[in-house]
Amino acid sequence: MDDSNGSAQIVRFGTFEADFRAAELRKNGLRVRLQEQPFRILQLLLERPGQVVTRDELRQRLWPAGVFVAVDQSLNNAVKKLRAALGDPADNPRFIETVARHGYRFIAPVDLARVVPAPVPLRRSLPSVWVAIVSLCVLALVAYVVVHRPARRARLATDRIALAVLPFDNLSGDPSQEYFSDGLTEEMTTQLSTVNPRGLGVLARTSAMRFKHTQKGADEIGKELNVDFLVEGSVRRENQRIRISAQLVRVSDQTHVWARSYERDLREILVLQREVAQDIAAQINVSVNPTASPPRSTVATLDPSAYEAYVKGRYFWNKRSKEDLSKAIAYFQEAIHDEPAYAAAYDGLADCWIALGWYGLVSPKEAFPHADDAARKALAIDESLAAAHTSLAFVRFNYDWNWFEAERGFQRAIAVDPDYPNAHHWYADYLSAMGRHEQAIAESERARRLDPLSPIINAWLGWRHYLARQYDAAVEQYRATLELDPNFAPTHLVLGQAYEQQGRTAEAVAELQRAEQLARGGPLYVAALAHALAGAGRRSEAEQELHRLMAERLHGQYVPPVQIAIMQAGLGRTADVIEWLEKGINERSPGMVWIKDDPRFDPFRHDSRFQDIVRRIGFP
Repeated sequence: MDDSNGSAQIVRFGTFEADFRAAELRKNGLRVRLQEQPFRILQLLLERPGQVVTRDELRQRLWPAGVFVAVDQSLNNAVKKLRAALGDPADNPRFIETVARHGYRFIAPVDLARVVPAPVPLRRSLPSVWVAIVSLCVLALVAYVVVHRPARRARLATDRIALAVLPFDNLSGDPSQEYFSDGLTEEMTTQLSTVNPRGLGVLARTSAMRFKHTQKGADEIGKELNVDFLVEGSVRRENQRIRISAQLVRVSDQTHVWARSYERDLREILVLQREVAQDIAAQINVSVNPTASPPRSTVATLDPSAYEAYVKGRYFWNKRSKEDLSKAIAYFQEAIHDEPAYAAAYDGLADCWIALGWYGLVSPKEAFPHADDAARKALAIDESLAAAHTSLAFVRFNYDWNWFEAERGFQRAIAVDPDYPNAHHWYADYLSAMGRHEQAIAESERARRLDPLSPIINAWLGWRHYLARQYDAAVEQYRATLELDPNFAPTHLVLGQAYEQQGRTAEAVAELQRAEQLARGGPLYVAALAHALAGAGRRSEAEQELHRLMAERLHGQYVPPVQIAIMQAGLGRTADVIEWLEKGINERSPGMVWIKDDPRFDPFRHDSRFQDIVRRIGFP
């Protein structure tokens, strides 16, 4: 379809997006397989939303004169395929309504900010000047949306084979061994990502783990993840022996193209993981990178107790609560005790301390030096460990405020492993804080391509738009993220903040109350809620939230000063805002890196004391 017929090239409805130029249907940014004729039916319906498109019109569009087919049967089959792709039953439709003996009608709301309707004959009495005005307004609207809308989610890269490692099944018969099978899934993902980064793109663990215990078939999972191949497997552990079974599934035709079982001593687990990764690469004709070698911590044998402690550490790290992070630290320390040259365990330790410090669960002066030390030890053992470069760069950015070393560290991590999503995710954090918003959004999109179902990566893409003052795009991104996980507290947090900047105070307060409830009252959430309550004229409630955090800080619980400054900002107390930001500098408070662009501090930017604080942080 060309541009001359007056229709936009991309139309959104529900969680779907129809790209007319590419002839693609996408759900949440991931391509949905749909044949040509069903797609052309969808296109015609979307060009005339709410109007009946007759069966005759569809026949003429799909089967020109002189083409001899069983038209009615073919049309019925094409509509059935379209309904199947949309998950839209004929007896209870959400999108396509059958109009008996006439045709079909598209009944769902269409994103009118993204579509110029197909031409409709105008009444002759309408003055031509008004036609021109209306046309210009519509064109301006479309231009605005194209510039400001978030980029669509796409597959990893068109020139690479895309693969995902599905959660390995635990065949031990012991549910308490789930940590071991989950750990193997994560380690296999890491190993495959280093085989040949230029030829093979591997989706992150977070997205693949959402299919644990799923009943979905390989075709459906492959469509949702937008990959070419899936790795399925199982693991059975008996004492110090381990048996891994793995199979490779081609998504396009659901063919099992390869399967193999391996049985080794647990001491050889790291070498075994490497062997499995190389065997899989060989089956999909991806050459093993000749420069890729096992890290120096991948010795011929690994103490089984060290490996078990490490995978337990990762299991609890992925839960992220303060209690679970403390358990993870203990396990990583145990792994290091048993295997002193275990670089991955040092990096796990760094990740734990970063999470504790960033979320304000312990003071930054306690957390970040520990993270710095662990990340540097990991790199001393294995300089090619992308995760450790990323962790160290995060400390340089959020705690040291060493902008040059932080950016160099993130870029080094990405060069070592282009498929490590957290490197792109945290680098986007850095770019946002520096005010390089378009670069930040692009980097965040790269992280999302690598981990498309990660709630935090999707939510923080909205945060990039928020800091860039693109509130409509931010809200749109947050809503899409809620479809991934409606109970993910950070999404409600940043959605509420975007609503607040749009002046939708009631909706902002509702979202932020939900966020605080889900997060069980963390300082980040309490502060955001108090700021919105004050803006909504509910000052006494905002004061109550402020007093609660002040009392917690008084009784020894760490509360980042920048969060109290945000609450005071909502209440309009300039002197208190400055006082708490000063404390934020002294304590290296998490969140201080955002004050240059956070719109909640806009009323204070003219104040010379605020300007001095920004100068002392040293933003470029």
